[in-house]
Amino acid sequence: MTNPIAPVELKQWLHDGQEVALLDVREHGQFGESHLFYAAPLPYSRLELDAPRLVPRRTTRVVVYDDGAGDVAARAARRLEAIGYSQVHELAGGTTAWAEAGYRLFQGVNLPSKTFGELVERQLHTPRISARELARRQAAGDKLVVLDGRPYGEYSKMNIPGAICCPNGELALRIGSLVADAETTVVINCAGRTRSIIGAQTLINFGVPNRVLALENGTQGWYLADLELQHGGTRRHGNESPADLAQRRLRAAGLAERHGVPMLDATQAQALVDDTTRSCFVLDVRTPEEYAAGTLPGAQHAPGGQLMQATDQYVGVRHARLLLIDNDGVRAPVVASWLRQMGFDAAVLREGIAAPLLLPAATALEIPALDSVDAKTLAAQIDAGSVAVVDLRAGMAYRGKHVPRSRWSIRPHLASEAGKPGQPLVLIADDPVLARLAAIDLREAGLAAPQLLAGGLAGWQAAGLPVESSPEVPSDADCIDYLFFVHDRHDGNKEAARRYLAWETGLVAQLDAQELAAFHIA
Repeated sequence: MTNPIAPVELKQWLHDGQEVALLDVREHGQFGESHLFYAAPLPYSRLELDAPRLVPRRTTRVVVYDDGAGDVAARAARRLEAIGYSQVHELAGGTTAWAEAGYRLFQGVNLPSKTFGELVERQLHTPRISARELARRQAAGDKLVVLDGRPYGEYSKMNIPGAICCPNGELALRIGSLVADAETTVVINCAGRTRSIIGAQTLINFGVPNRVLALENGTQGWYLADLELQHGGTRRHGNESPADLAQRRLRAAGLAERHGVPMLDATQAQALVDDTTRSCFVLDVRTPEEYAAGTLPGAQHAPGGQLMQATDQYVGVRHARLLLIDNDGVRAPVVASWLRQMGFDAAVLREGIAAPLLLPAATALEIPALDSVDAKTLAAQIDAGSVAVVDLRAGMAYRGKHVPRSRWSIRPHLASEAGKPGQPLVLIADDPVLARLAAIDLREAGLAAPQLLAGGLAGWQAAGLPVESSPEVPSDADCIDYLFFVHDRHDGNKEAARRYLAWETGLVAQLDAQELAAFHIA
C-alpha cells in the first residue's frame, strides 16, 4: 500500500483548510452506489486521462481509495506516481474502513452540489410550482414561460411541453430575450430538483421583476403526475448580446460583491496562476459553442450551470482556487456568487477571455501506442480461433451490440481476463486512448501487448460484418461502469424516480456538522 492514511486522519485533512484531492478510483457504477461525500470520481479506466484535469498541481496531497477488498486503489496510486504526482496516499481499508470508523458513505452523484441545492431551497424558501398546477396554468393560457436549465443534450431527450432550453449558467444573460415582459411568470425546470432550485433562485437573486418559480421535482415530477413529456425538443436560447448588457453587468457585479467574489485584473490573476503552492482552476463558463470558437489557451471548459450542478466533475481539489472567465461580465460573476456560497475560493477575471493571461502548458500524456488490425483480418482470425477479442466499450453499449465471440471487460479486470497465456489479444474501444491505457496493465502483468481493432465497432460494421446483442451480458453485477440507480428513473420506472427524489430530499439529514458548516448560503 502506498502511504496509507487512516480514516480519522483523512477526515482531519478534509477539514483542515489545506488542499487535498480525494479520488474514488472505482468505476462509475461503484462510485454511485457508495462513496465519501467530498470524493471526486476518477475511474481507473480513465485515470491518466482525467487526473491532470481534476488535479493539475502534481504536488497536491492526493488520497485514492476503493472498497478495501481489491487492489484498484494501489494500482491507481502507482500510476499517479508514474505520471508525476508526489504526495499520493491510499485510504487504508477503503470505504469499508471509513464506514467502520463511524463515518457516512453516500449514494448517488454530485453530492456537494445536490446537497447545496436542497439547502438553498430550505434556507431561501425558493418558490415552487407543482407539475399539475403548471399543466393547469398552461392549459388555461396563463402568461408564463418554462425554461429548462439543463444542457441542450439533456433537454432534447425529454422536456416539459413548450419549454425552452436555457442552461442555468445562461439565465442571467439571456432572460431578457426569452421573457416578453415583467408580468410573465417564469418557471425553471430540470430533470429532478437541483437545477430547478438553483436556476429559479439565480433569477431571483439577480433581481428580475418577474415572478420566478422552480418546477417541483422537474421532469420526474411531471412524469409521476401522469403528464406527458415531449422528446426531441429543439427550442433554445439565442446567442445575441442583450441590448441592456451594461445594466446586466452592473447587476452581476452587485451580486458578486454581496457574496464576496473577488474581481481580479490580469496582473492579480496571473499571480494566482503562478503561485506553485496552490491549485488554480481557470474555468470558462460560457457555452460549448463559444468555448470552441476561442478561449484563453489552457482554460478548462466548465459551462456555468453544469459547474454549479457537478463541481466534482470539474474540480478534484478541495480548497483550490477557481478563476472564472467569460466574455460578457455577467455569467462568470453570477456563477461565482454561487460557488462562494458552496464554499469554493472562487474569483472572476474582469477582462475574461480577452485578458493577457499566460497559463501553464499542459504536460503531454505519454501512452504507448498499439498496433491495429483491420476488421476483415480480425474476422478471419476469429473464425480460425487464433485470437481473443475483448470489448472495452461501456457495458450497456456491449449489451446492445458487439462483435460475435468477443468478451466484455473493463480496465480494472482486464489483466485477469485477457484470455489464454500466449494467445494474441485484440481490444475494441470507442476511444483508442482508453485501450492504450488498459494495455499498460497488461504489460505490467507480463502479458504481450494487444492489438486494437481499427475504427472500433463502427469500423467493423462499416466492413459489412455482423454484430450481436446480449441483453443480460454483462450482468448487472459486472456492469460496474453503469449506475442503475440514476438511469432507471428515466426509463419508465416510476418507483426508481420516486426513490431518486427521496434520495435528493434526504441528503441534508445525512451530513455531519463539519460538512454542513462548509456551505455559506446568504
